[in-house]
Amino acid sequence: MARTQAIGAQGELEVVRLVSCPNCAKPLMQLPKNYPLYDLQCTGCSFRAQVKTVQSKPKDEILGAGWDILHKVLKSGFLTPPLIVNFKWPKSTGRNQEIRFYPFIPNAHVVNYRLSNKAKRANYRMFRYVGLNTLPHFVVYRRGE
Repeated sequence: MARTQAIGAQGELEVVRLVSCPNCAKPLMQLPKNYPLYDLQCTGCSFRAQVKTVQSKPKDEILGAGWDILHKVLKSGFLTPPLIVNFKWPKSTGRNQEIRFYPFIPNAHVVNYRLSNKAKRANYRMFRYVGLNTLPHFVVYRRGE
């Protein structure tokens, strides 16, 4: 497993352990690996979300995932999935962590791009989330600062 995949899988487990469903407050659970669009779902209601783990302080732009499946979903008239971002960064006395829930990601905040032809996945179409600091969000967990 690649380092970024391992960080992502660990981040999903942290979210499951630290955060309850934003809709009904019941526990969250991981979906199977490679499940399209979503990483977690609620054990009690129909809530599902994409999870991203970022090794930095909260920031305005983060990497998403493969563009093709999201593009098909958006073209079909569905919304971008809700997003939970697990931000983690070091501090002198340990680690800081902030988990944010973004319930709505407008299409203008999802930008596609193509990997270079020299990348491991040459010319693969990806997307990134942009303008996160301007979007409404809830801090659902905070440790440190």
